[in-house]
Amino acid sequence: MKIAILGTAYPYRGGLATFNERLARQFMSEGHEVTIYTFTLQYPSFLFPGKTQYSQEQPPADLKIVRSLNSCNPLSWRKTGKRIKRDCPDLLICCYWTSFMAPAFSTVERIARSNGKTRCMALVHNLLPHEPSVIDKWFAPLFVRHTDGFVALSESVVRDIDRFDKSNKPKTFSPHPVYDHYGELHGKDEACERLGLPTENEYMLFFGLVRAYKGLDLLLDAFGMVKESLPDLRLLVAGEFYEDEEKYRKQIAENGLEDKVVVHNEFIADDDLQYWFSAADLIVQPYKSATQSGVTQVAFHFEKPMLVTNVGGLGEIVHHGKMGYTVEPKAEAIAEALTDFYTQQRELPFTEYVRKEKDKYTWDKLTKKFMEIYEEH
Repeated sequence: MKIAILGTAYPYRGGLATFNERLARQFMSEGHEVTIYTFTLQYPSFLFPGKTQYSQEQPPADLKIVRSLNSCNPLSWRKTGKRIKRDCPDLLICCYWTSFMAPAFSTVERIARSNGKTRCMALVHNLLPHEPSVIDKWFAPLFVRHTDGFVALSESVVRDIDRFDKSNKPKTFSPHPVYDHYGELHGKDEACERLGLPTENEYMLFFGLVRAYKGLDLLLDAFGMVKESLPDLRLLVAGEFYEDEEKYRKQIAENGLEDKVVVHNEFIADDDLQYWFSAADLIVQPYKSATQSGVTQVAFHFEKPMLVTNVGGLGEIVHHGKMGYTVEPKAEAIAEALTDFYTQQRELPFTEYVRKEKDKYTWDKLTKKFMEIYEEH
């Protein structure tokens, strides 16, 4: 088949770009011809809270990536739609994660399908954002209306789509596949030395962009509760802050954790990610809201136990008491889980269970879902 993917990709950075590129490679490995259509402008600079939207890596030589879509310019939406219409792919997959992109994506879909051949489907990370705004109630149904079928990465997102789908379009759930391209697991001592960390400590890792809904404040309060009973435990915060770092610094001081928290306020490059996960005993995601998380699937790749909160689809993936913990998004519940993990020596049995479970989350299972909807409808 001839497949077009519309969404973020190189030269843009981050988990969504990585996801789309890995999805393209999976389709290609199955014999399909794939073109990724990405942005000339993804976000205006005043709407982007980070330091840069762009990757410092070399461009991927094995992928066909066309920069065509300006998220703020309707003329480029029509231009991109017409280009895909002329190229006549069998399938256009819109990789959707925010209402901000709904007008552009919907316009491209409407024009592309007018060739009478192209089917328009969506890979939906989030239909409704973690931090909602007034535009969501207008833009989310707009996108749903112009899309022929949906593959969502969590059951909670399927339910969100159902809220706006009045015509019972095909939709299915396929869990986020394992990010399997971030290098190999290293010995803990080697990873700690690479990062300049003492090798004798225990480490939990909070990884990724720091935003309010991710609950770092809950984790800091929980850590304050267990710091005396777990004197060797340290917290690694590895990722760029998309909000005020100073309020977290203040909270660290209030909890007496100045010498127990390592803050690395930088975007973690792909080549360095393996060392952060290799140094950690436990990956902690104390989210206050969620659909699913790519961090969970990086943890699977490195076969790391996880502590998550029971919001969105996180509990669908992390089996409580077997591979980690799924707890209420409360500092007390997080503290209890941390105490159990480190005092009851859960790392080895949890790691063994993660190793067995990771085979459930391969990329071919995701592409199969698209093919099933395409063939059946």
